[in-house]
Amino acid sequence: MPRVNPASFREAASRFATGVAVLTALDEHGSVCGMTANSFVTVSLSPPTVLVSVMPGRMLRAISATGRYCVNVLPDHGRDLSRHFASQPNTGAAPHYEIVDGLPRLSGCMAWFACEVTRHVEVSDHTLIIAEVSGCDHRDSTPLVFFSSRYHLGPGVPVDR
Repeated sequence: MPRVNPASFREAASRFATGVAVLTALDEHGSVCGMTANSFVTVSLSPPTVLVSVMPGRMLRAISATGRYCVNVLPDHGRDLSRHFASQPNTGAAPHYEIVDGLPRLSGCMAWFACEVTRHVEVSDHTLIIAEVSGCDHRDSTPLVFFSSRYHLGPGVPVDR
């Protein structure tokens, strides 16, 4: 099977608008770690199941060691948090979080999912982590959206058909 050029694939994939989420967990020493997620997908409603894609590194080690992580969906004013956890730390104050259900929850996130890992699947240079959701909550807010390799403010009001 012929392979597509990675640069072309990246450009085409960037045309799929996504919300912006940060994964957080406690590492083996109890320290908070996090990463801006390239992908977060709901898989099933019964039982509530999600999937994230993680590259090798501190976050994957933390999730593998504890079997738990959380997903923090960012609101429109969360661009600096997204950049911070995408290895572009802001020189300002550290991100604020609270420990909820034993997991670090970012202050001001618009949705939060506590996740218990059920399966790891190795795919190329990433690990897909499938987890059941053991807790979640949300608040209404305008989402931060990533489209065409840039941040955008998402719509705040649903469109009626």
